[in-house]
Amino acid sequence: MRIKDADRVLDAREVDGEPFSPIMDELDALEADETFLLINSFEPEPLYNILKQRGFSYEPTEVEPDEWHVVIEHA
Repeated sequence: MRIKDADRVLDAREVDGEPFSPIMDELDALEADETFLLINSFEPEPLYNILKQRGFSYEPTEVEPDEWHVVIEHA
């Protein structure tokens, strides 16, 4: 997925401090038909269980060694 194709985008690399709260804010605001693209410097594996518990599906892709894109949608 290209960045411009996502309804919501958060680049966690640009967040000052812990990005967990901004990520949760984006998930809370995500409408049923929207797509959220999370960009991170590593694969955010600890987030996956939270996404599953909250009813989201996700698709991670390693774009570069220090850049991961995770497409998140309502399951």
